[in-house]
Amino acid sequence: MRTVAATAVTLALAGGASPAATAQQPTTDGIWRMDGYGTVLSIRNETFQAYQTTAVSCLKGETAQRTGPGTYTTPDGTVLTVRTQGGHDRASMRVDGSVGDRNLIRIAELPEACTRPAPKGPLAAFDVFWQSFEENYPFFSAKGVDWHALRDQYRPKVHAKMTKDELYAIFSEMVRPLYDAHVALQDGDRVFAQVRPGTVLPTEELDTKVKEFIVAHDLEDARNLQDFANGRITYADLPGGQGYLRISGFSGYAGDGAPYAAQLAELDRALDTVLSQERTQRLKGLIIDLRINGGGSDALGIHIAERLTDTPYVAYSKRARNDPADPTRHTRPQPAYVTPVQGPRYTGPVAVLTGGSTVSAGETFTQALVERPGKTVRIGQPTQGVFSDVMLRELPNGMSAWLPNEEFLTRSGRTFDGTGISPHLIEPVFAKEEFDKKKDSAFDRALNVLRNYGGTTS
Repeated sequence: MRTVAATAVTLALAGGASPAATAQQPTTDGIWRMDGYGTVLSIRNETFQAYQTTAVSCLKGETAQRTGPGTYTTPDGTVLTVRTQGGHDRASMRVDGSVGDRNLIRIAELPEACTRPAPKGPLAAFDVFWQSFEENYPFFSAKGVDWHALRDQYRPKVHAKMTKDELYAIFSEMVRPLYDAHVALQDGDRVFAQVRPGTVLPTEELDTKVKEFIVAHDLEDARNLQDFANGRITYADLPGGQGYLRISGFSGYAGDGAPYAAQLAELDRALDTVLSQERTQRLKGLIIDLRINGGGSDALGIHIAERLTDTPYVAYSKRARNDPADPTRHTRPQPAYVTPVQGPRYTGPVAVLTGGSTVSAGETFTQALVERPGKTVRIGQPTQGVFSDVMLRELPNGMSAWLPNEEFLTRSGRTFDGTGISPHLIEPVFAKEEFDKKKDSAFDRALNVLRNYGGTTS
């Protein structure tokens, strides 16, 4: 899952590896409507073309070229897999790095709006912008935002001679009240986005500052301090038999733009060292620090969880809005399974450190640990509160909008969107006073909990 920064240009269509289509399967060539996601696909002549559709528009989206049986690769290296589902008229789509799939239904032809030139001008851009959120955004009611009232307020202000700057300002004002870090507006190099009040998005500068602080103070007496995965993962052995695992993101492990397979290989190399047979046998507790985590691939988070259990379980279930006219209608929830890996696994007590800068895939990984069998305690502050993959919606005037359309459900059907996942034990997270006093209360609390583990479990 992806933060705004991590998913700026990719509509995450699904996740996980999938068997390639075989010659015996019905062809996937043709026109397909996706269940939910406001998307129609054209697959012809080894070319994959997505169309972003609403009730008022159809605009070309992502493209990919066939690179193997049933597989297509986008210009940025993302691998999509399309396979039929036991017949001619049903199929599914998956993309490396995300969790779940998308169901496809064959249709006879492209919608009429996709075959004619798209309307242009400020009013057309406004209508596509508003309609994209109206048909896909799941959280208007939870956020207390009347999207129809905002249309009535702002649409009369849009006119043919309106500048792009003026329209950008209107769009920004419309989405501002959502305070949703997976909602953004982009025009060239400028991006408007809002986070939950009282929180900040992780940045490279913040990550560097925090890491230097942790190394200097929390890990002053640690041994075997190592960086892995292009610096995104840090591990150290702590005095007293505990371990410290810091994960600052679920992307960039093999460098920017590297395919998911390369990211996964780098993660496995890190985990083979960190959770070796010798270490998993002697560890008395493990701190997993996600307090500055910019998100990335949900599937990588599941992969780590599979090293932390001996018992299979469901991390969460994922569903999306699939009725443009009814925000209460969704696709069938798809469970994401955590299956113990073959090889060394750590199953002892875990303390998970979180805060408002734990974002997106950092949160879905946190949610995967909520259901982890065994002793797991969360310490710090609530996470940011954004879990969905991010939909990229092109607008007729060259701008683009990003928005979520999915929910990640617990076993009881609860979601954590907006509020984030709360800790069991509340502690400050990198507050100014903590930096000034060279103190890390959440880290210290985690050490104490692991050393004297009581009845606090997830």
